[in-house]
Amino acid sequence: MMAASLLRLDKKATAAHLKADVNRTDNSSGVRHLQELLDAVLDPEKPAADTDALDWCKCLIAGGEGFEEFCKTVRSYDNATLCGLVWTANFVAYRCRTCGISPCMSLCAECFNNGDHTGHDFNMFRSQAGGACDCGDGNVMRESGFCRRHRLRTGENIPSVPQDLLVMSEMILPRFILCVIQYLRDGYTEPDTSTERDLQKVLQQLEPQISFLEELTKMGGAMRTVLTKILTNQQKYKDLSMGQEENAFAKKNYDKYLSALKNSGLVSVEEKAQGASADGAEGGAQALALLGTAAPGSPDESVKEEDQDGGQSVGQRKRVKLSSSTKDPCIIESLKHKCFLEELLFWTIKYEFPQKMVTFLLNMLPDQDYKITFTKTFVQHYAFIMKTLMKSHESDTMSNRIVHISVQLFSNEELARHVTEECQLLDIMVTVLLYMMESCLIKSELQDEENSRHVVVNCGEALLKNNTYWPLVSDFINILSHQSVAKKFLEDHSLLMLWMSFVSFFQGMNLNKRELNEHVEFESQTYYAAFAAELEACAQPMWGLLTHCKVKETQEYTKTVVRYCLETLQIWFDAIGFIDEPAPNQVTFHLPLHRYYAMFLSKAVKCQGLDLDSLLPDQEMLMKIMVHPLQIQASLSEIHSNMWVRNGLQIKGQAMTYVQSHFCNSMIDPDIYLLQVCASRLDPDYFISSVFERFKVVDLLTMASRHQNAVLDSEQERPMLEGALSFLVILTSLRIHLGMTDDEILRAEMVSQLCMNDRTHSALLDLIPENPNPKSGIVPGACSFEEMLSAVADFKAPVFEPGGSMQQGMYTTKMDVWEKEFDPIMVVLRTVYRRDIQSALDRYSAFLKQSGIHTGNPWPPYKERTPLHPCYKGLVKLLHCKTLHIVIFTLLYKIWMDHQNMSEHVLCMVLYLIELGLDNQVQDNKQDEEPCIEEHCHDSWFPGTNLLSNLHHVINFVRVRVPETAPEVKREPPPSTSAEASNFGQNLREAQVFSLVAERRRKFQEIINRSNTEATQVVRPKGSSARWVPPGTPPQLVTEILEIRESMLSLLIKLHQKLSSKQNSLSASFLEDMDTSRHAHGDGITAIERILTKAATRSCQIKRSIQEICGRVSPPVPPKKNTPTDKKAMDKEERRQRARERQQKLLAEFASRQKSFMETAMDVESPDTEAAMDLGASEVMESEVLYDCVICGQSGPSTEDRPIGLVVLLQASSVLGHRCKNKEAKKLPTTDEEHIYPADTCGAAHDVRLTLMQQFFKDSSCLQSVSIGWDGGVYVQTCGHTLHIDCHKSYMESLRNDQVLQGFSVDKGEFTCPLCRQFANSVLPCRPGRGTEAGAWYSSTNKKTCVLVKEVEDLQEKLGLFPMESNLSKEMELVIKDIKNTTQKKYMDYGKNPGSPDNDFLFMYSVARSNLELELVHRGGNLCSGGASAAAKRSCLNQLFHVLAMHMRLYSIDSAYNPWTKLTDVVQSGEEDGFDEGRPEVPMLFRDVPSLLIIFVLTMPQPLRKEHFSCLVKMLYNLQYTQALAALSTKFSPEERQAWNTSGAIKKNAANAEKSFEALLSHVIGKLSKDNSIYKVKSEETSMLSSSVWSPQSIEFSLQQFCLPFLRLSCLLQHHLYGDNLSGCTEEEEFSSLAVCLGLFPSAAQPPSSVHSASCLEWAANAFDLVSQWCTEVTELSVTQPDQSLTLLVREPQWAAPRLLQLPGNYNIIFQYYHRKACTVCKKVPKDPALCLVCGAFVCLKGQCCKQQGICECVLHSQHCGAATGIFLLINASVIIIIRGHRFCLWGSVYLDAHGEEDRDLRRGKPLFLCEERYRVLEQQWVSHTFDHINKRWGPHYNGL
Repeated sequence: MMAASLLRLDKKATAAHLKADVNRTDNSSGVRHLQELLDAVLDPEKPAADTDALDWCKCLIAGGEGFEEFCKTVRSYDNATLCGLVWTANFVAYRCRTCGISPCMSLCAECFNNGDHTGHDFNMFRSQAGGACDCGDGNVMRESGFCRRHRLRTGENIPSVPQDLLVMSEMILPRFILCVIQYLRDGYTEPDTSTERDLQKVLQQLEPQISFLEELTKMGGAMRTVLTKILTNQQKYKDLSMGQEENAFAKKNYDKYLSALKNSGLVSVEEKAQGASADGAEGGAQALALLGTAAPGSPDESVKEEDQDGGQSVGQRKRVKLSSSTKDPCIIESLKHKCFLEELLFWTIKYEFPQKMVTFLLNMLPDQDYKITFTKTFVQHYAFIMKTLMKSHESDTMSNRIVHISVQLFSNEELARHVTEECQLLDIMVTVLLYMMESCLIKSELQDEENSRHVVVNCGEALLKNNTYWPLVSDFINILSHQSVAKKFLEDHSLLMLWMSFVSFFQGMNLNKRELNEHVEFESQTYYAAFAAELEACAQPMWGLLTHCKVKETQEYTKTVVRYCLETLQIWFDAIGFIDEPAPNQVTFHLPLHRYYAMFLSKAVKCQGLDLDSLLPDQEMLMKIMVHPLQIQASLSEIHSNMWVRNGLQIKGQAMTYVQSHFCNSMIDPDIYLLQVCASRLDPDYFISSVFERFKVVDLLTMASRHQNAVLDSEQERPMLEGALSFLVILTSLRIHLGMTDDEILRAEMVSQLCMNDRTHSALLDLIPENPNPKSGIVPGACSFEEMLSAVADFKAPVFEPGGSMQQGMYTTKMDVWEKEFDPIMVVLRTVYRRDIQSALDRYSAFLKQSGIHTGNPWPPYKERTPLHPCYKGLVKLLHCKTLHIVIFTLLYKIWMDHQNMSEHVLCMVLYLIELGLDNQVQDNKQDEEPCIEEHCHDSWFPGTNLLSNLHHVINFVRVRVPETAPEVKREPPPSTSAEASNFGQNLREAQVFSLVAERRRKFQEIINRSNTEATQVVRPKGSSARWVPPGTPPQLVTEILEIRESMLSLLIKLHQKLSSKQNSLSASFLEDMDTSRHAHGDGITAIERILTKAATRSCQIKRSIQEICGRVSPPVPPKKNTPTDKKAMDKEERRQRARERQQKLLAEFASRQKSFMETAMDVESPDTEAAMDLGASEVMESEVLYDCVICGQSGPSTEDRPIGLVVLLQASSVLGHRCKNKEAKKLPTTDEEHIYPADTCGAAHDVRLTLMQQFFKDSSCLQSVSIGWDGGVYVQTCGHTLHIDCHKSYMESLRNDQVLQGFSVDKGEFTCPLCRQFANSVLPCRPGRGTEAGAWYSSTNKKTCVLVKEVEDLQEKLGLFPMESNLSKEMELVIKDIKNTTQKKYMDYGKNPGSPDNDFLFMYSVARSNLELELVHRGGNLCSGGASAAAKRSCLNQLFHVLAMHMRLYSIDSAYNPWTKLTDVVQSGEEDGFDEGRPEVPMLFRDVPSLLIIFVLTMPQPLRKEHFSCLVKMLYNLQYTQALAALSTKFSPEERQAWNTSGAIKKNAANAEKSFEALLSHVIGKLSKDNSIYKVKSEETSMLSSSVWSPQSIEFSLQQFCLPFLRLSCLLQHHLYGDNLSGCTEEEEFSSLAVCLGLFPSAAQPPSSVHSASCLEWAANAFDLVSQWCTEVTELSVTQPDQSLTLLVREPQWAAPRLLQLPGNYNIIFQYYHRKACTVCKKVPKDPALCLVCGAFVCLKGQCCKQQGICECVLHSQHCGAATGIFLLINASVIIIIRGHRFCLWGSVYLDAHGEEDRDLRRGKPLFLCEERYRVLEQQWVSHTFDHINKRWGPHYNGL
C-alpha cells in the first residue's frame, strides 16, 4: 500500500525532499524511504515498456531540479582528458599514419580538424565496424597530433565534484542497473526454443533504459566515475543480484540466470562444487575450460577420436575432431560473475552484441579504472564470445561489434601487456583459434591418401567461407604488434608448439587433383577462402612476429621458431607418408609451414647475422622440403600450358592469386627463396635434374630429332620447357631475399610494375607488395615510396580527349630507367596476366625505337644482379654443373638443327643461363672434394664443372635412343665403310647416353647413403623403362650413335650465322673491334656477340677457339631450307596475303549485292526520273538538293511521296533559363549563411514578365509578345546524316525485334544513327525542292520601302493553304507531335486557356527562338567569330523552320490585330475602342522584338524573298530602337531628362531629324512624361544612383547594346534562311558589321566603326507620329499602374553565358558541410545526399523518404530544374551523375587527388581538389547538350534515383 501511495506523489517534490534527507548526517530514514520508493518504482515484474520508472529515476537522480539542468551541472565537472567519442558503422572518421603509434588509431572529424595535420599522411575513411576517437590517448597516438582541446588537458584544473551532487545517483543507479539486468535475464530464451525475433523484442522494450545509461556516460568524467564504482563493486552485486529471500520473482529470476550460464557450458553441477573450493587462478585458465580443450602442452593433445555426433560426416570426408580429456580442477573453475559489469557483458554476448549496449560499454572507456576491469572481464569471456560467434546466424554484424570493442582494448600496448601477464591472453587466443578450426577439420588427401594421418581445414565450411574467424585473428595480429606481447609469445615454447600445430592445419589445404578425363562438373570456388585464410590466419601473424626479430638481440627467438618449424615439418612429412617422390597430378598452393621456415631464415641471415648453415637441417630433409614448393612452380607452368584445363577456370584463379600483389610476398617469394636455399646446399646435378623431371620435359632433352614423351602432349612440350628454363633463370637471378636492401627491392618492384603499364598512384600502392607493411608510415629501408617514385617515374597529368573519356593522372617510366633498370625477370615473376609480359616488352621495344638504340625486334635485356650474400654463394654452383651444361648443349644443338618444339624464347633463356654462368664464377677451388665421388656418368661429356672450360669442349659422338622411324636410324652408314672404321669402337665407348632420371636417382641414393650410413631408407625404384613406353605406342626405341663434333662455342657461332642469315657473320677479328656499350640492348645476334665477348675476355683459350672457329669459315649445314625466323616471316606474309584475298572477295561480293539492290530499288520509281537524271543532271541539281540515305545508300531528292529526313535528337533544355546577368558563376553554399537566389535567372525573369502582362492585357496578344522555352524549350540537333523515312521505319522495326538493346528504348523512338552511331530520337523531314541558294529569291529589286511594306502586308493577308495530304505532310505532323512530346506539359501551357491555338502558336515560334538563342550561346554569345554555323552540315535550323512554318501557317493572324500595321502605319484613334474582353492589346513598346520577327517569318508564305525579310528587319529595328530610347530615358535623373528633352527638341526640325537619336529621345521623353507617371516612380532612386553624367557616347553605347541581341538573332536567321555568310569582326565593330550584313546600313557609305545606331533607322511612316502612337499605348497603362509599366518597359536584353555553380577548391569543404546536412523536405540526414550543380539544390538520392508518385527526388528535381537533364554531385562518392530523361550515367569526378586520380566512393579518403579543366568539360557538355553523344555508358534509372 505504502508503495502505491508513494508512486502517486509529485515526482519533483519527492525527489527534492529525499535528496535533503539523504544528505543529512543521520540519513538512515532518508535512505530507507528511498529504498522503499525504489522497490515500488523499479519493480521488474512491471512490463519494461512502462517508462514511468524511467521518469522517476531521472527526477530522483536530478534531486528535484530539471534533468537537463542537472546534466549541464555534471558536465561542468568533466575531467576527461580523452575524447573517446564512440561511433558505429558507416561513420566518417580520419586516420593519420604520421601521428599514429598503433595502426588502428582513428580520430573523429572534430578532433581531426582541430589538430594540425598539414603535410601528414592521413586519410578519411568510412568505419566498417565502428570505432572510437583516440584523441588525447598517448598510448595510441603521438601528442603532437592531439587537437587543441585535448592537447591542453583541460580536465586537470576542473574543480572537484561537490559531495551532494551525485549522492542520489550512487544510490539509485545500482538498483536501475540491476533492474535492466533482471529484464535481460527474464527475457532470455535459449536459441533452440526461441526465434531470433524474441531477443529483438526484449531489446526493443529495453531501448529507453539502455539509452538512458548511454546518456549518463555522455555526462562526462564525474558521472563515469560513479558508474565505474557501481559496475565494479563486488559487494553491491552480491547483495543485490540474488534478490531478497522473500521475493519469489527475484529468486526465479536468478535461477534463470544460472540456467543460462549452465547452457553456455560455463558451469556444471560438480564443477560448481570444485569452483567453490578452489577459488584459485583468475581469468585465463577458466576461459580455456569452456572449450573442453586441454591446457597447453597436455600429453594427449593430439589423441584423435571420431566425432560423437556421427551425423557430421560429409560424404566420405569425415570431420575429424581433436579432443583431450585432462581435467585439471584449477583450470575448470566456473566463470563466476562477481560484479554488474561482468554480468552485463555476459548478457551483451548472449544477446549477440546489441549496438546500444556496445556503445554504452565503450562510452565508459575514458575512465581508466573501468578500462582495466572491463578489459579483464572481456578477456575472461573471450572464449565464450567466440563460441557464441560460431553459432550466430548474424556472424557478420556480430564480428563487427566484437572488433569494435576489442580494437579499443588491445591497441593499447600498456593494457595488452597487462592482460597478457595477468589473464594469459595469448594462451586463450591460441587455444580458442585451435578450437575454432578443430570444428572443421578433414583428413588430408595429399600424397598417401589411404594412410595419411594429417588433418587440414575444410575450406568449404562456413567458418572459413564467411571469414567467421576474422575477429579472432584480427585481435591476435593486433596484440602481436606490441613488442612486449610478441616477446612473451616467442619466449613461451609450449605456445609456439601450439601455434605451429595450428598452422599445420592449413598446410596442404584445398588440394587440387588434375582432372584427366572429364571436365569437372562443379567448379568449387573455395580457393578464395583458402588463400584468405592462409594470408590472414598464418601469414599476417608471421609478419607481425617478424617485425620483432630484426636485431641481433632477438637471435634466440628466431632459432626457436626455426627449430619448431622443422619439427612440425618433419611431423607433417611423416603424417602424409612422404618419402621422396610427390604424388603425381596433385598440387596445393598452401604450405604455410614452409613459408614460416623460409621467412625466419631470411630474417636471421639478413638482419640478425646468423649463420645459415646453423639453421638448416640435413641434406635428406632439405630434399624433402624442396619437393612441394618445386611442385607448385611446375604446376604453375602446367596450368599456363593448359594441362589443367579440365579443372575449370578456378585453377587459373589460384595460379593468379598465388602471384598477385597482396599474396606474393607471403607465398611465391618465400617459396622461391626456400628453393634457392635448397639449391645452394644440395648437389647441383641432383637439383637440376629434379627440376627438369618435375617439369616433365626430360624426354625432350635428347639430341635425336624425334622422341616420345610419356607425360606431355607435343603442344605442351614447348611451354613446359620454357617454364622450366624461366624458373631456373628466376631461381639463379632473383635477389629479393639474397642480398638486396629494402630500398632496392622497392625500386625493383616499382620499376617492374611501371614497365608493364603506366599506373596511377593508387594502383601502384596497391600493386607493390607490402613488406611486412610499408604503407603505414615509412618503408623499413627509410627511403619513402614518394621519393622512390619520383626517382623512377614521371607524372603525366590527366589529359582530356575530345571524345570525353576522362584520363587519370599516370606515372610513366623515365627513359634512363628503361635503359638501365628494365628487368624482364622481375616482370615475369610479378605478372598476374601473361599479356602484361608482352605489354612490357612492347613498351621496351617502343622505347628502343624512340631513342634510336635498336630498331628491330628486341630480346628481353640481360640485367646485372646485385652481389649475392655470402651465405648463398652455393647457388652459383647450379650454373656450373655438368647436368646443366649438357642440357644447354643439347638445346643449342636442337635449335640449330630446327628440331620441333624449340623456340626463340628457349634460345633466349639458354643464352641468359650461359651469361649468368659467365658473370657468376665459382670462386673456391673444389679440387679437394671432387675425387671422393667418382662420377661415371658424364665423364665423356665434359671434363669439369666450370662453364668457361666446358664452353669450348668439343663433343664428338652421342648415343641416343630414338624411335625406329626416326630419320637418324636410316642415315647411319655400316661401320665397315665408315671413314673412322678403325676407331668406331672407341666412339661407342665415348658416346654416352644421357638420362636425367637415372642421374637423379644415383645422386639421391648417394646423398641418402652419405647421411644415413646404415641406409635404412629403402628407395622405391621406379623402372625407367615404364616411363618410356606408354601402353599402345607402336614404334620401338633403338639406340643410335650421332656424330656431332661441336662445342657450345661453335654452336653459338653457328646460331649467330643462322640468326643473321649470313654465311660468315662473325669475322675472326670481330673480338678486337667490339664495342661493348652497344650490347646491352638488342636481339639474339647482340646477345650471342655479348656472350662471346664476355667469354673471350675471361679466358684466352676461348678467345683462341673463337678465332679458330670463325677462321674455318664453315658454311652451315642447313637441315631445312628456311630458318625458323624466315619461316615465321613467310608464314606471316602468307597469312597476310590470304587475308587480303579474302577481303577483296568479300568486298566484291558486297558491291555486287548493293548493285542488284540498287537496280531493283530503281525499278520502282518512274522511268522519267531516270531519264531526267541521265539527261542533264546539272539542271536537276540546280533546282533540287540531293540527299544520301545512309540505310539503303541511294542518292536522290526528297519528294512528297518519299520524303528524306535528317537524323535528329530532340531534347528539352533549360540551359537558357539558367543564364544570369552576372558573368561570374554563382557560388555553391558551404555554410549556413550562404544562399543561392534563383530569382535573377533568365527563365524566372521571363515568367514574371509574362504573368505581369497577362494581368493587364488581352491573353492572345500577350502570347505573341514574348517567347517561352527558356525553361523546358526544345533543342534540335543533328549529326547531319539523312535517310528515307520509310527506310527509317524498317530500321526501327529491326531494332525493336533485336533483343540486345544498349541503353536506349526503341519504344520511345530512340535509335542510333545507322552511320555514325550518334544517339537520336526523331527524323526531321527535308522539304522538297531547292536549297537555300535559290537565285530568284535572292535578287534584290530596288523597290522603295513603302512598296515592300505593302507587299509584306499583302503576303500576310494570304491565307495559309492547307497542304495536300501526302507522306511528307504526315511526317511533318508527326515531327510536330514529337517536338511537343519532348518537353513537359507545364512548359507549353502559358495561356489562360491551355491547349488553345494561341498557346500552340506561342510554343511553335518559341522552339525556333530557343534554337537560335542556343546557337548564339554556342558561338560564345555573339557573332564576332563569324563563319558558318558550328558545322553547316550539322545545323538543321533550315529544315526545322520549314516544318514549323508549315504548322504555323494554319493559324492566320487576325488582320485587325496584326502588329505589322502598328509597326508601319499610324492608326486612327477611332478604331481603338473595339476593346475585346475589356482589355487592351499589349503596347508595342512592351513587345519582344525578336519574337515578332520569328512570328512574321514563320507565318508568311514560304519561301520568303530576301527583300521582304530585310524589310521586316528594318521595320522591327525601328521598334527595337524606340524601346531602347524609352528604357534609357528611365535611367536619367529628372534634371538630365529635362536637359535632353530641351536639347533634342531643337533638332526635331532639322532635315534628318528622324535619324537623330537626340530628336527621337526628346520626343520619347516628352510623350512619356505627359502624365509624369512613369518617371515619378523612379525619381527617388535615380537621384541616388546616377552620379555619372550621360554623354552622347555613353548613350550611343547603351543604345547599341540594347539593340544587339535583336541584330544577332536576325543575322543568324538570315544566315540559315538564305545561306549568307557571317563575317567575323572584333567586339567593338560587331554592331556595325551586323547592321551592314542585314542591309540596315549601306555597306560602302562609311567605315563601319563610326556607324551610329540612329543612322540605321528607316521609317515607313512619319517617325514622330509612330513613336507618339507607341508611347501613348504605354501612358494609358501607366496612369493606373506606374510601377508595373516601368517594369515592363525597362528590361535587360543581355544575359551572360550559362554557368554551373562555382565549386570550392577543396572537396572536404563540400563533404563536411553536406554529408551530415538534413534534407529540407524530409528533415532527415540522407543516406546518399546529392547536390544539383545547376542550382545548388540538396536532394536525397534513391531516398524513399522524398518519393512522390513513385519518382525519387533526383529524377523529380532533374525534371523541374533542367527539363529532365540533371547534373548531380554525389556527396559520399565524389562522382557526378547525369540524368537525361529516363536514362542516367556516371560521368566521373571533377575532384582529383594530388596525383590526378579520382577517388570514387571516397575509398582512399585522400584530400581531393577541384580539377578546373574537367569542370569546364562538364559545363561545356551541359551547354552544348552533348551528354548523350559523349558519354557511352547509359542505363535506365526507373525513376529510382
